[in-house]
Amino acid sequence: MIIDVAGLAKRYGRSDALIDLTMQVETGEVFGFLGPNGAGKTTAVKLLLGLVRPSGGGGTVLGAPLGDRRARARIGYLPELFRYQPWLGAREVLELHARLIDAGSAESLVAARLTAADIEATLDEVGLRDRADDLVGGFSKGMQQRLGLAVALLGSPALIVLDEPTSALDPVGRMDVRAIIGRAREAGSTVFLNSHLLGEVERVCDRVAIVDHGRVLESGRLDDLLGEAGVRIRVTDLPAPALAGLDRFGPVVAVDGWLSISPIQPSVVPDVVAAIVGAGGRVHAVDVGRTSLEERFLRLLGETPAAGGDAVAASR
Repeated sequence: MIIDVAGLAKRYGRSDALIDLTMQVETGEVFGFLGPNGAGKTTAVKLLLGLVRPSGGGGTVLGAPLGDRRARARIGYLPELFRYQPWLGAREVLELHARLIDAGSAESLVAARLTAADIEATLDEVGLRDRADDLVGGFSKGMQQRLGLAVALLGSPALIVLDEPTSALDPVGRMDVRAIIGRAREAGSTVFLNSHLLGEVERVCDRVAIVDHGRVLESGRLDDLLGEAGVRIRVTDLPAPALAGLDRFGPVVAVDGWLSISPIQPSVVPDVVAAIVGAGGRVHAVDVGRTSLEERFLRLLGETPAAGGDAVAASR
């Protein structure tokens, strides 16, 4: 077990940032850690990395107690907010972090692998080989993000913790990061992915935990969490009363002009389409499949975007 924590809690003064966090992350998987702003995700990451001390509970990372120094030398970390020295080039940043890994590893097991060739290979991996000598101060946000990812990948760590790794990237960059995560897993690393981009998580993660107010609401394999049959229908010109009436077919979520109903029997889908058309709505697409991660996420948090009738109305 790479991560195994139980009852983990963190309190700042009178404020509870994390309450009773219990979860396990297994070796070799890509694990998604999801939740709304203020759910305690960043606090949980800091506790796992030993950057803050827990107020209650405990656990292990890489088989060692939270904050163990030797274990931290085997962890790669990309924070959500970071800055590198603007007067250094990308290669120099990696060389600096290679020396820091060496200094932080009591047995120097990681540092022994960090040769100049390893640094060049890491620059290649994140698409910065041609900009290796350029000063970091002139990098765009996307290039900064790639450099941060390179630092996290140095030395093929056993555990890679990524906090919003695609937040500053364009679609091509996000696709590259997905490929990099896949290759890291194939090379034997476990990836802990903290993200609010649910579509990205759904593409790369084996298992997820959805957390709110410091507690895990649900966790498991995506195939199990999203196994319910459902339908997504792209609709315009549907009156709000008619939208509310569709709940007779099942729970309705309306987001960005799409209506989602899940669970639902596939045989009922033609009746749903007929009801929409009969009420004056226009149907542009019908997609029968399983629940999306976004829909599952919203339901667990108690959100009802069928107040997303606004989203449907806005698409008129």
